[in-house]
Amino acid sequence: MSPAQWDLPPELCCRPMAFVALTGLDVVYNAIHRAIWDAFCANRRADRVPISFKVLAGDHEYPKCRTKRTSYEWYIPKGILKTGWMNKHLNLVPALVVLFYELDWDDPQWKEKQSECATKVEIVRTSLQGRNTKVAVVLIQKKTPLPPGEDLVASERASALCGACDLSGKSLFVLPHTDHLVGYIIRLENAFYEHAQTYYYNEIRRVKSHKEFLNKTTHQLLFVRHQFKIGFFSELKQDTQNALKYYRTAYSLVHELRAHETNMLEIKTMAGFINYKICRLCFQHNTPLDAIAQFRKHIDLCKKKIGSAELAFEHTAWMSKQFQSFGDLFDEAIKLGLTAIQTQNPGFYYQQAAYYAQERKQQAGQLCSHEPGVGYPAPDTLETISGALDFYGQRPWRPGHQSIDPPDSEKEKQGILALQVKERDIPHSELIIALLSNAVAQFKKYKCPRMKSHLMVQMGEEYYHAKDYTKALKLLDYVMCDYRTERWWSLLTSILCTALKCSYLMGQVKDYITYSMELVGRASILPEEQKSRIEKNLIKVLMNEVPEPEPDCDPLSVKAAQSLWSDRISLAGNNEFTIEVQDYVPFVQCKAKFVSPSFHIDEPVQLHVYVRADCPHPVRFSKLSVCLSNQEYNQYCLLEDASKGKDILEPSTQENMCLVPRKTRKYCFKFVAKTEDVGKKIEITSMRLMLGRETARYVYLNWRGGWGDAASSHETLQACRSFKRRTRLPEQHVDWDTVTIQSSTMIISRVPKISVQLTHEPPALTNEMYCMIVAIQSEEDTVAKDIKLTAGLKPGQDANLTQSTQITLNGIEVCDDSHPALLPDIPLGDLHPGQKIVKPLYIHCVSTGSRILLFNVAYSVSATVEGKDIPCKCHKDETVTLDTVVPFEVAMKFVSSKFENLEHVYVDIPFLLMMDILSASPWPIELVNSEVQLASSMNAIDQPQSQVEGVTLQTSECASECFLLKCPPVQNGTSTVASGHYIISWKRKSAFAETLVRTIITLPHVMVENIPLYVHAELPSFGRVRESLPVRYHLENRTGLVQDVEISVEPSDAFMFSGLKQVRMRILPGAEQEMLYNFYPLMAGYQVLPQLNINLLRFPNISNQLLRRFLPSRIFVKPQGRNGDTSIEAA
Repeated sequence: MSPAQWDLPPELCCRPMAFVALTGLDVVYNAIHRAIWDAFCANRRADRVPISFKVLAGDHEYPKCRTKRTSYEWYIPKGILKTGWMNKHLNLVPALVVLFYELDWDDPQWKEKQSECATKVEIVRTSLQGRNTKVAVVLIQKKTPLPPGEDLVASERASALCGACDLSGKSLFVLPHTDHLVGYIIRLENAFYEHAQTYYYNEIRRVKSHKEFLNKTTHQLLFVRHQFKIGFFSELKQDTQNALKYYRTAYSLVHELRAHETNMLEIKTMAGFINYKICRLCFQHNTPLDAIAQFRKHIDLCKKKIGSAELAFEHTAWMSKQFQSFGDLFDEAIKLGLTAIQTQNPGFYYQQAAYYAQERKQQAGQLCSHEPGVGYPAPDTLETISGALDFYGQRPWRPGHQSIDPPDSEKEKQGILALQVKERDIPHSELIIALLSNAVAQFKKYKCPRMKSHLMVQMGEEYYHAKDYTKALKLLDYVMCDYRTERWWSLLTSILCTALKCSYLMGQVKDYITYSMELVGRASILPEEQKSRIEKNLIKVLMNEVPEPEPDCDPLSVKAAQSLWSDRISLAGNNEFTIEVQDYVPFVQCKAKFVSPSFHIDEPVQLHVYVRADCPHPVRFSKLSVCLSNQEYNQYCLLEDASKGKDILEPSTQENMCLVPRKTRKYCFKFVAKTEDVGKKIEITSMRLMLGRETARYVYLNWRGGWGDAASSHETLQACRSFKRRTRLPEQHVDWDTVTIQSSTMIISRVPKISVQLTHEPPALTNEMYCMIVAIQSEEDTVAKDIKLTAGLKPGQDANLTQSTQITLNGIEVCDDSHPALLPDIPLGDLHPGQKIVKPLYIHCVSTGSRILLFNVAYSVSATVEGKDIPCKCHKDETVTLDTVVPFEVAMKFVSSKFENLEHVYVDIPFLLMMDILSASPWPIELVNSEVQLASSMNAIDQPQSQVEGVTLQTSECASECFLLKCPPVQNGTSTVASGHYIISWKRKSAFAETLVRTIITLPHVMVENIPLYVHAELPSFGRVRESLPVRYHLENRTGLVQDVEISVEPSDAFMFSGLKQVRMRILPGAEQEMLYNFYPLMAGYQVLPQLNINLLRFPNISNQLLRRFLPSRIFVKPQGRNGDTSIEAA
């Protein structure tokens, strides 16, 4: 019995399409016919009507139509569905036969060709033998036809042709062979599709008409058959909704049949067919939940219908095929756009199919294990006369039998025996592996890693049973990585046992050693006696001997494996193996750590290695080595057994190279680091432990990073979280869980024995040469040689600070931008014990804010470590945060001679420049000098001299000075001009301050305006009550025009006056006019003078208020004194 017996027939699985036969086309020798055929079948798009075309000969013999039954009264059906019925209606009996004939309307031999066409149509009808198949004629013409009604000849001849061929007008078509052939073909297809729809509609009516002749007593099978046929015809008609309805009815009827052992297989087979159709249509209608519900119902109804107990494997095979078929349908629907989820995907159905395939394998092993003398029965009871069964699901030795009891019990036994014998030859493992592979692919697609791993284990075991050990080992090795990571020790142990058997049977030495090491270790849950057996086999392999066979292995495979192992022993070389421990969980654990995270160069680097074994018996290793990032130190981290020639089982002369089960061994290494490694990190890159002998076979266990296998990380985490109280162990014993990992260490410079002191007076002032005195004193026992000082701005700060900070050794001159922010390697010579060096440094800070200064002192000194003299370079860093503040703030303003603030100044009119210097320094500031450097647009009226020279300002004190200036004439009347610079020379009043600092301040620009008339007054500095006060007003015309001026004097309560109260005058260009008034004060004190109102008729924009600014508005009037007493005291 081949595995294909349970496969669903292809005519059931395909999409039913209307079958249309094309005759009269010579697609081999006629190019036009070939083009027509290609247009029908080549590159069909999804939007074209679903039709299956075939080219047949004109005299093709179609299946004969049986005589129509007029009564079912005495008819007993022999089965449900004939095996050839679906194929007959899909591929043999067409719904429409189309005859292609080359004939133009104006053909000169019209009569002869019309007669020939009618003859061909008659031949087609005769070959159909009374079937309801439609016949149509297509005339292939060379010319494009005229629109209907315009070609009268075509209409007449078409009617004549239809009459000759006995065709309706709807069955005659014209096909012009032009450039638009595909368009005409598509129109023809649509017409053909309508004819096919009519045919299948009539077939459905014909089948339905039989129902009135049936009874439920003897015709139960016919009810199922007819409902299935109606559903199938509905599918051919593309009426899938009605097809689904009829299939559901058929499914209900098939389960109403009386089931017994003789017809159980037929009922299940038809139930499977109908279920497949229902599920397929549900997926097609995008109702996947209905498909799943139908399938579950189907399984629930059929899983108990086992049939004959001697053929139970057939039931499991059928169940497996049901799940596989549904999985295929589900997967196909997903490819067409259906969305599946992690908990409902085709993988579960493939998995269940594989489960039933495994159960089939077990049942076949139990039911088909006959005695050696029992063979295949003769004659063959599974052969039939036609080579195929008449009805689906029936037995070959009793076709058409529907009664409960078999007709011939002997034949029944022989038939069952034949099925059992054939079942023995079925490659069950291949079937199971194929199903599991499908399931794995689905679970991988839907991100179900544990399901995928579980099924891959089953695949590996099936490969093992199929004796394909290479594939089995590959799969199991892949899965074991996940189980190690997730710590499924029981599952891992089971898989390791299978993998160990595979590696033994294949003679794979490295794999055998690796799996043996895991099975005797802490990850294995095997009993101690099995671990002991495996450990002894491992030692045999390391001694280059043949290990004992693994239990429960195939005897023939064991014999072949022993031969392979013997060959491995005889081969010279290839006896060295390396196992990367981080991928496995061997029975040896290792932790390598540095004693400290850092070591000074003048002390030895200490490294401890802890090794522990979890095997049942003590084991001895031959070599232990630690590999560091600097390989020059590896020679100091090596432990090797001196007795290389001894056997692995002989006792070692070095007791500490023997590992006792569950006891931790500690090995100590130390070495002196090299001077060039100061500042570098030394890391443990790996640790290697050698088991075996170089004279036999040996294996290196390699720990990357010096510790850890596939389970160590989680075990360390668990140990850290554990609240379990640990018992105190003796000093010579080590608690494995308490050993922490330190896989790297830093070599740092020797601790410097010098003191560095910084003396200064913070904060620093902007632009001053800030002095810092560095005092270095040696506390070394020997001479500190080649002392170098690096001082300045600490690297890594804001780039603006680097540009605004300079440092120098010369404090006499002020730094500029050419000086660096950091002075490296200032040589200071040697320093004897107790000696002290003092070095002043000067820092120039251009900007305010905080900055970190670094002072690094480096030197070299000789030291003795482990009997070796090594030069040690020492350095000491001191950092200080220096704040920089401004020393003072300067406020500048322009005022008039009346000390009024000026927004504008006027040409050749004197004004004052006021300077206020406010100290912001916490230290006293000495103002050495000050000066004004005027621009060319500004002149001093007198020689400006410093009025703050030698002044010392305390914090928040202010010094002021002023300068009398005027502006020469400017062009364009009004412009903004530069004033110049104000320079202050100053220094901090301190013993540290030596350099004079010049601060240059840019004076503000001022707006200069021309004024047409300048007015000023001459009057005494004070007046006296009732004494005459002469006041002379000067009016100067500063334009090139004659000025008309109106002048009036406003009276004041404090004065009487004599002079012109109101006057109008004319002043020539550049001329000056004087006006004299005598004021007579009436009251003492500061009194308001009579106001002079001036109106310039030519310049109305010049206001009286503007001109008044140049005149005094008040004067101090003294009281009248005694006769002859004019002093202020008298007043």
